[in-house]
Amino acid sequence: MTALTVFLCVIAAVMLIIGFLGAILPALPGPPLSWFALLLVYFAIPGGVSETVLVFMLLLTAFVTVLDYVAPAVTTKWGGGSKAAVWGATLGAVAGLFFAPWGLVLGPLVCAFIAEYIQEQNLGKSVRVALWSFLAFLITTGLKLVACLWIAWYCFVPIWHMIF
Repeated sequence: MTALTVFLCVIAAVMLIIGFLGAILPALPGPPLSWFALLLVYFAIPGGVSETVLVFMLLLTAFVTVLDYVAPAVTTKWGGGSKAAVWGATLGAVAGLFFAPWGLVLGPLVCAFIAEYIQEQNLGKSVRVALWSFLAFLITTGLKLVACLWIAWYCFVPIWHMIF
């Protein structure tokens, strides 16, 4: 085991930890950081990670990352929200970036509620639409955690076998 291998594995472990934080805190790109950790392990431990796993996890990372940005608008629409509420959820997600982490959680919720209430003047419907937007946050956070955990598994197995 060379010093470079150890260094790359330590960097990968740090990236995995930050990746897990990023799965919960929307300001950090959790799954992409975790995937880059997997890439480091791929280069650090020859044969530890297959190309098939690397490509599959890249596709999973891309899917979860895109879904994280699209889901609030889609679920707002599914919840019966008007186009104004969909735009509100989308703009709330973007504006929430500047007030992370709470802005990223509450931005789509509050902005979807406000936009729907201005459009429809119906408090009950506005709350329902906002909750659908919040549901998207919960679902995507769960999916990001699962993706990061799965990637972490493929990182630590080769490291474990290298050490023991």
